[in-house]
Amino acid sequence: MGSLSDFAENKVLGMVLGVAYTPPAAVYLGLSTADPGDDGAGLVEPGYTGYARKAIAFGAAASGRVTQSATVTFDQCTAGSATVTHWALFDAASGGNMLAHGALVAAKNIVAGNTPSVAGGQIYVEITGEFSHYAANSALSRMFRNQAWTLPAAWYVALVSAPVAVTDTGSTLTEPAGSAYARTSVGASPWTAVSGGAAQNNNLIQLPTPTGSWGTVVGMAVVDAASNGNVLFFDNDMVDQAISESDDVSFASGALTVSLS
Repeated sequence: MGSLSDFAENKVLGMVLGVAYTPPAAVYLGLSTADPGDDGAGLVEPGYTGYARKAIAFGAAASGRVTQSATVTFDQCTAGSATVTHWALFDAASGGNMLAHGALVAAKNIVAGNTPSVAGGQIYVEITGEFSHYAANSALSRMFRNQAWTLPAAWYVALVSAPVAVTDTGSTLTEPAGSAYARTSVGASPWTAVSGGAAQNNNLIQLPTPTGSWGTVVGMAVVDAASNGNVLFFDNDMVDQAISESDDVSFASGALTVSLS
């Protein structure tokens, strides 16, 4: 399994919050003799003669994951040696930005005469947690497969009386019904700039005043439409709250934090 780099986390989160991202024409697989870490500071690519990163292809994103679709074969080692322990994905054949990284199942000692390869399906990158599969699949496809995605242009807070699943859509959420309930826009210039893999809401989000009971709210979701639409991310860890007539229902500026780590 691969972890997104700090660079990629910011770009993925930015896309979900409407910030355009230009993906690379190709993604490259590299090897490392040490754990690169999310910031890439620990990356040590092999120094043996013949080493070079190689282009890697991914199949269609599904269930929040993109998986290597074909074997990647590196050039033969003609001199020197290296013990590789990790892999990394990049947006350039040399230099560039690290997109993801992970550990090999077992360390490999590469010596003269070896032609290293990584079989299809061995490398995958996955987004887990309270991101919908829709958002994760769309962002991963954009970054690792150069697929088009019409980025969200509006964000609405929805309250739910049943936990949100990663497979939920805007039409399958269990929201309060009646008593003036409605999803509420996050507003103009809704999000702070993404930094450190996180962003917050810029504005007070004031939901309508209930004219009757909304029942017990157990979570919330951010959706890209005032009705139906797509779930982008959600929170099932809110303290359950029974909402009654005339209650103030709001989220203060900065109260919503969306993050990837």
